[in-house]
Amino acid sequence: MATRTNVAVLLGSLRKDSFTRKLALAMIAIGQDPLEFAVVEIGGLPLYNQDDEAEPPASVVEFRKQVAAAGAVLFVTPEYNRSVPGVLKNAIDVGSRPYGKSVWEGKPGAVVSVSPGALGACGANHHLRQSMVFLDVPMMQQPEAYIGNAKALFDDAGRLVNDATRTFLQKFLQAYARWVAHNRPH
Repeated sequence: MATRTNVAVLLGSLRKDSFTRKLALAMIAIGQDPLEFAVVEIGGLPLYNQDDEAEPPASVVEFRKQVAAAGAVLFVTPEYNRSVPGVLKNAIDVGSRPYGKSVWEGKPGAVVSVSPGALGACGANHHLRQSMVFLDVPMMQQPEAYIGNAKALFDDAGRLVNDATRTFLQKFLQAYARWVAHNRPH
């Protein structure tokens, strides 16, 4: 029996009805043994401030605890102005500090970017990879996941209805499960 790995799923959008959340929930529903996915909410995190490190707010302590307990990370994000949304960048910063106590270090990661536009948020995808490589997160390189035209992928109830996207996500999650198994800290 394969070792189960908890995966912290971080969303780059706070909107409850966002394409990002819909896609993440569809991926969680598709699943991939031996991975167990759980969304780690980031909307309640204060802006990172080094002055808070001595006595971090409860939301920061809980966030860091959840990510630290995970064996891998999966980012699902839109793109804002050709980059990572500020709320997601803030969560990355909160998790990386204080210096020498990053909760990200060594966790296998992957990113899926999603957009109503045709480019699938490729700018955010690549910017996120840059930050995570610096934080010693081995990021899965292939297959890349840029999900465009998101409005056409979901029905009114938020369910993924595009079979080609579902098939792609299944293959992506299979590759991610192999990536996690290969890069999991021992």
